[in-house]
Amino acid sequence: MAQLPPGVRVIVLFTRDQWCRAFIFVLTFFLYASFHLSRKPISIVKGELHKHCAPPNEVELNSYKEYAIQIQPVKKLSNESQCGWEPFDKNNYKQLLGTLDYSFLCAYAVGMYLSGIIGERLPIRYYLTVGMLASGLFTAMFGLGYFYNIHNLWFYMIAQIANGLVQTTGWPSVVTCIGNWFGKGRRGLIMGIWNSHTSVGNILGSLIAGYWVSTCWGLSFVVPGVIIACLGIVCFLFLIEHPKDLSCACKPSSGSKSYINGTNKFGVQKPTLNLKETNKLQDPAMQCLLPDREACTVPLNHNFAVNGEGGTRMSAISFIGALRIPGVIEFSLCLLFAKLVSYTFLFWLPLYITNVEHLDAKRAGDLSTLFDVGGIFGGILAGMISDRLEKRASTCGMMLLLAAPALYMFSAISKMGLEATIVMLLISGALVNGPYALITTAVSADLGTHKSLKGNARALSTVTAIIDGTGSVGAALGPLLAGLISPSGWNNVFYMLMVADACALLFLLRLIRKELQCKMDQTLFKEH
Repeated sequence: MAQLPPGVRVIVLFTRDQWCRAFIFVLTFFLYASFHLSRKPISIVKGELHKHCAPPNEVELNSYKEYAIQIQPVKKLSNESQCGWEPFDKNNYKQLLGTLDYSFLCAYAVGMYLSGIIGERLPIRYYLTVGMLASGLFTAMFGLGYFYNIHNLWFYMIAQIANGLVQTTGWPSVVTCIGNWFGKGRRGLIMGIWNSHTSVGNILGSLIAGYWVSTCWGLSFVVPGVIIACLGIVCFLFLIEHPKDLSCACKPSSGSKSYINGTNKFGVQKPTLNLKETNKLQDPAMQCLLPDREACTVPLNHNFAVNGEGGTRMSAISFIGALRIPGVIEFSLCLLFAKLVSYTFLFWLPLYITNVEHLDAKRAGDLSTLFDVGGIFGGILAGMISDRLEKRASTCGMMLLLAAPALYMFSAISKMGLEATIVMLLISGALVNGPYALITTAVSADLGTHKSLKGNARALSTVTAIIDGTGSVGAALGPLLAGLISPSGWNNVFYMLMVADACALLFLLRLIRKELQCKMDQTLFKEH
C-alpha cells in the first residue's frame, strides 16, 4: 500500500473536532480584528485633520500657490490658517477631536450593557453579521465627509455615535462563541493568543489608514469599512456558534460524560456530586474567588424554559444576577481604569508622537503600532502566568504595579530620541494591555461559566458585556480627559494615566488577598 502524502498525514493527525476548534479560533480572531481595524483610523487621521504648519508669511510663494491649487477642489477658502480640515483647524482642535472620541466611546459603553442581553436572545451568527455590516457602513460614512467636502462637526459626531453603538455587537458575540468551543484547560494561554486580534487589528488599521492619510484621508475610513463589511459576509457564511450545532465530537457511551464550560453537551444527565467532589472539579482560581459559603448563599435568578423535546433548559441570566457572581464587580471596575489607559494610547498616541518626535502623520501612525506589538506579547504573557499560578487577579495586579513606573519612564525617555521611544512603546504596550487582555477574555469566560451558575452557559454573553461595558466607560473617559488635559502639557496626561493604573490595582486588592490566602490554606492542608 502506498504511503499517504505528507499533507494528508498532517490532516488525519488531528480529529474533526480539533480542526473545527482551530477553524473557529482563526475565524473569530479575524472577525474581531476587523472591529479594531475600523476603529483605528481616527487616531491616525488626527494629525491630518489639524496640521502644525508654518505661518503664512514663512511659506514660499511657489509652494503656497501649489498648495492653494491642491485645496481648491475641497473649497477650503474659509479656512484661513490652511492648517487642516475645518472645523479641526482652529486652536481648540484637541477638544474637538476629544469630542469625536468621546462620542464613539460613550455610545459604545452604553450600547455594551444592552448588547450582551440582546445577544443572548438572538442567534450569534445573525447578530454579529448585522453588526459588522452596519459597522462598515458607519466607518465609511466618516470618510465620505472628505469626498463630499463636509465640514459640519455634527456629521462626524453622528457617524461616531452610530458606529459606537453597532460595534458593541462584536465582543460579547465572539467571546461567547470562543467560550463555547474551548473549556477551562489552559484558557489563559489560549485566550491570550486569541486576544492578540486586538493588537493585530490596531496594527493593520494603522498601516491601512497611514497609507492614504497624507494623500486622501477619506480612504483611510472607506477601506477599513469595506473590509469589516466583507468579513461580516464571511461570518454569515461560516460561523458556527456551538459544537452541538455541528456535532463535531462523537456521542459518548452511556457511562461517559462530556461537558463544555460546565454544561452537559449531549443532554446526558449529570450525576449528583457532594460538596467535596464539586470543589475538586472546580477551577482552583475560581474556587479561591468563591468560597463554599458564598456558593450556597448567592441567588442568581435562574429562569427555566421548556424546550421542544419536553426537557428543561436555563434561560438567559438577569442583569442583577450576573452582578452577583463573585468577582464580576471587582474585575469590572478594574477594567474601567485599565481600559481608560489603553484607549487613551489607542486614540492619542499618534498625535503625541507627532508633537514630540516631529514626525508626519504617516510615520507617527507606523511608529505607534509598536505599542500594539508590545500588547500582543503582554496578553500572551499574562495568560501564561495566570495559567501557571492559577491566579488571575494576582497576575493583573503584578502587571498594573509595573505599568505605572513604566508610563512615567515613557513620558521622560520618549523626549530623548526615537530609539528610546521604540523601546518604551514595546514595554508600555505589554504592561498596559496585559491586564486588559486577561480580564476581557479568560477572566470574563471564567466568571461567565462559574459554578454558581449551575451550568447556565447562556450567562457568558451578559457577564462579558457587563465587564467590557464598564471598561468602556473608562475607555470613553480616557481620551476625553486627554483632550482636556493635553493643552496644559503631555506630562499631565501621563500623571492621569498613572493614577488610573493605581485605581485599577486598588479594586483588585480584595481578590488578590483572597487568592493568596487560598494558596496559603492549600499549602498548610498539604503539609498536614
